Amino acid sequence: MVTTFKIAVLGAQGVGKSAIVRQFMYNEFSETCVPTKARRVFLPAVVMNGHVHELQIMDFPPISSFPVNTLQEWADSCCRGIRSAHAYILVYDICCFDSFEYIKTLRQQILETRVIGTSETPIIIVGNKRDLQKGRVIPRWNVSHLVKKTWKCGYIECSAKYNWHILLLFSELLKSVGCARCKHVHAAIRFQGALRRNRCSVM
Repeated sequence: MVTTFKIAVLGAQGVGKSAIVRQFMYNEFSETCVPTKARRVFLPAVVMNGHVHELQIMDFPPISSFPVNTLQEWADSCCRGIRSAHAYILVYDICCFDSFEYIKTLRQQILETRVIGTSETPIIIVGNKRDLQKGRVIPRWNVSHLVKKTWKCGYIECSAKYNWHILLLFSELLKSVGCARCKHVHAAIRFQGALRRNRCSVM
């Protein structure tokens, strides 16, 4: 039986969330920043440890606030499907304090508005642009401690430009949404093997 996981990718403009998705999907990166103006949906099938998992990755444009109910969600075409996601990837730029404040607010809104099943809905905080480490505005330890100890969320830093920790991000996400078969397997090694072109397809 093939399980489909719906993943919502959110973040402020320019943080590189679309670049993360493109690296994962197509193993490519563009220096040109094109703002996301509408929701984009990607449907990869991932093979991990002999099992197929279908992903519905929804790349959302920056939103002013998380929709408080289904009516508000479907009234705005940019937000459709956001409340029913099985997991959330909240991306910020490690060189931009405002982008962290944005996902901080967004996370709180998700917790406040998604009453049913919120505690079982994984949220992973992603610090992108690790390749620009010298421009970091918040010490990594401070963010990691806040996210893991206080927010009780997963935390990963990555570089979409150099494809660093992109596969690890999605493998950790799969584990967090209940991929029990993957929990005791070294994520990076297994996932890299699973995503070879002849093992992963977009449908």
